[in-house]
Amino acid sequence: MKILYFHQHFTTPKGASGIRSYAMAQKLIDQGHEVTMVCGSYGVGKTGLESDFVDGRRQGMVDGIHVIEFNLAYSNHDSFIKRTWQFILFAIKSIGVAMLAEYDLVFATSTPLTAGIPGMVGRWLRNKKMVFEVRDLWPELPKEMGVIKNPLILNAMSVLEWVSYKSAHKLVGLSPGIVEGIHKKGIDSEDIAMIPNGCDLELFDKPKAPWRPAEVKPDELMAVFAGAHGVANGLDAVLDAAEELKTRRVDKIKIVLIGDGREKARLIESAKKRQLTNVIFHDPVNKEKLTGLFASADIGLQILANVPAFYYGTSPNKFFDYISAGLPVLNNYPGWLADLIKENHCGFAVNPEDPSGFASALIDGYENRQSLLDMGKNAKKLAQK
Repeated sequence: MKILYFHQHFTTPKGASGIRSYAMAQKLIDQGHEVTMVCGSYGVGKTGLESDFVDGRRQGMVDGIHVIEFNLAYSNHDSFIKRTWQFILFAIKSIGVAMLAEYDLVFATSTPLTAGIPGMVGRWLRNKKMVFEVRDLWPELPKEMGVIKNPLILNAMSVLEWVSYKSAHKLVGLSPGIVEGIHKKGIDSEDIAMIPNGCDLELFDKPKAPWRPAEVKPDELMAVFAGAHGVANGLDAVLDAAEELKTRRVDKIKIVLIGDGREKARLIESAKKRQLTNVIFHDPVNKEKLTGLFASADIGLQILANVPAFYYGTSPNKFFDYISAGLPVLNNYPGWLADLIKENHCGFAVNPEDPSGFASALIDGYENRQSLLDMGKNAKKLAQK
């Protein structure tokens, strides 16, 4: 079967972002299918293509995947308007591929929600089977976060969401809340599959040489956050916990924030003003180098802003990377991941906006290293399961 796969933010493991689409494409190829991946140029991603763009696109074979990359630069630093425009341009350019390419099935994955547009073109104008994967509920998430307030835009997005769901023959949701959100739009449960982000055991079972930032000593507890530094990530909670550690005069715990995003510069400035020498900011690294950092870390931080829609409506790839590396996880919001952590005794689930509880969990990890190691073993078992 020939599969046309639309993912604007596609990257190989050489990039510093999630590789769900890469991994899924590899499994499809292993089963004898042909995969064409259509994507844009994600700032922290690596598509594997090195040739020059010709008329705004380049293409070639990357690890068995036929990749078509549009020259549409995207960065987490971009303004909301610029990112929205890039989403629209990607959808428009992808329509041409959906109309002309040879394929049997079209697979589109959000975000953005506009990724469903070329999928619908293949569905209705080419009479192809369509699968739509929903990674976040739009417009519910940006509405709750207050990122989008214009009722006309929200209504337009709701219509696009409904049409995308109704057009697809099958849908994939990455979390219980996403599946429920799809079902509420009138989609039969048998047409929806919950497939959370996977655990790349092959990658994390053979980590690169362990390493720590120069500011972190071997005898210190190192808690790591690896991901975007955006509004949704709510990383001020980390700085608040670091200040609480400072107030308690705990100097053997370091927090490493590795990644990039629109909030990073502000967070760095805030940490300087508060003299938080226990927080270290680090540039993004690719997945392979990340395995070495995780091999030297003690705790993985699963942090999000306190937005109720996040509780059951997200499936953060960093959580699955943490447990794949055998790291206990500190999670700072309620929901299905907090429940998983509690049920499997593989970390700490603290209340949102509770720097004292956050700091206490880190101190508990430092003072009870054997318990922390046991949590790590449980995390690995969960990853394997």
